[in-house]
Amino acid sequence: MSTLKIAAITNDGTTITSHFGMAEYYRVVTIENGKVIAEEQRPKPHHAVHPEHNVGGRHEHQDMYAPISDCQVLLARGMGAGAYEGMRQAGIHPIVTDIASIDEAVQAYLTGRLVDHIERLH
Repeated sequence: MSTLKIAAITNDGTTITSHFGMAEYYRVVTIENGKVIAEEQRPKPHHAVHPEHNVGGRHEHQDMYAPISDCQVLLARGMGAGAYEGMRQAGIHPIVTDIASIDEAVQAYLTGRLVDHIERLH
């Protein structure tokens, strides 16, 4: 039995927010054997940019990764390149999608149809 957790950034619980840094919550969908078995909403810490968080020209975002450290995938509709790379380094696969609906994006991921639009990174 294989379990997968997919997090999506959201403000309303149904729509993927267009900017990672501005989202209020993570909606976490747990999947086993290709079927959704659980869903939950977790608060997403806000990232305050302080000089000590800026390392090598990139902001550190670990505080925002902690609530989804048990997830394998993060869905966003836009995010900064530093946050994207930070997610990768934290072992979470970020995907920048053009699909607004969390449910639709999760299904597209599960069927291998979800495209990572890295051109949306800023």
